[in-house]
Amino acid sequence: MEKEFIYKFIQQHRVAVVSSVTKDGVPESALVGIAVSGDLEIVFDTITTSRKYENIIHNPSVALVIGWDDETTVQYEGMAMELTDADDRYREIYYSVYPDGRERAKTWPGLVHFKVLPRWLRYSNFNSPMVIEEMVFGG
Repeated sequence: MEKEFIYKFIQQHRVAVVSSVTKDGVPESALVGIAVSGDLEIVFDTITTSRKYENIIHNPSVALVIGWDDETTVQYEGMAMELTDADDRYREIYYSVYPDGRERAKTWPGLVHFKVLPRWLRYSNFNSPMVIEEMVFGG
């Protein structure tokens, strides 16, 4: 499986389900708008009063499901990191998909961005011919 193939697949999707875990070990999931870097890092925004924000700050391990149309998905596990002021490159990737995100960043109290570094992913296409392939990232 080629990294470029996965990049193009993810790039075709504007939303994903992100799952995180509470301090008590309870799973929670939410739909988020996403963008992807050439290194398969996922970028999304949220507000600091959201459940996912608190969960990720406590435990940065997250899982995402991207795509579900036509029984084709990428399951994605990685480490989420809140962006700092020096991470404008990632915000620009996000804004290229969501140009209105610039205005949200100025007007929504507590809006922050995360990037997720991939650790493991699985591409699954249950059509004929069926394809299921995994990628593992170092670290």
